Amino acid sequence: MQGTERDRDQEIKAVIFDLDNTLFDFVEAKFKACDAVTDHLNLDEDLLEYFFRGKYDIEDTENIRDYLKDNDIYDEATYRECSRIYETTKLDNVETYDGIERTLEAIGEMGLKKVVVTDASKKNAEARLNKLKISHHIDHLITQDSTGKKKPHHGPFLHAIEKLCLQPHEIVMVGDSPERDLKPSKEIGFYTVYAEYGDRNLYQTTEPVYDSKIGSPEELLAVLESI
Repeated sequence: MQGTERDRDQEIKAVIFDLDNTLFDFVEAKFKACDAVTDHLNLDEDLLEYFFRGKYDIEDTENIRDYLKDNDIYDEATYRECSRIYETTKLDNVETYDGIERTLEAIGEMGLKKVVVTDASKKNAEARLNKLKISHHIDHLITQDSTGKKKPHHGPFLHAIEKLCLQPHEIVMVGDSPERDLKPSKEIGFYTVYAEYGDRNLYQTTEPVYDSKIGSPEELLAVLESI
């Protein structure tokens, strides 16, 4: 664990978590979902790269439609079936990182509020939290439906501040993405924690700037005790 000293005496009252790759390995779930689709089609071409190329949202099954068209096997029935396989397999493979639930419980015992800020839709975020069986630990869920904005836009973070009725310096942000989680959080004034264990940002090269770094979820507890 690596950290920096705060420049003034402040009390932390809430922790904001990113969802995907911070509470669970979303990329691994996508790997398995994409493999299930290509196995169903009996194809070897990589489907996952279609989700990361930036043409559509990373969750949009339009990426599958393009994949089918590029392989000259598109029809609407095949697209619908592949989308069903993809979504079902992805959710089935959502599992919390070791120590996440214990960490959330301990943070609650500290009297801190817990918030999730995610780019996922409300429907997808709630489905994942329910699959993970940690919904009851989360006080507020901020999704793209909440503000119409996605990270790194400040909108989702400012909405969380409004929900919590707190000042930025009273909030810790925990995330795996240097560009979408850490950079905007520091600009707003949060104490930032880089969840290095979950950084699966394959196509981002931004050097992380943070106040503390953790190599496992439970290391967050020591950070919170030290602030």
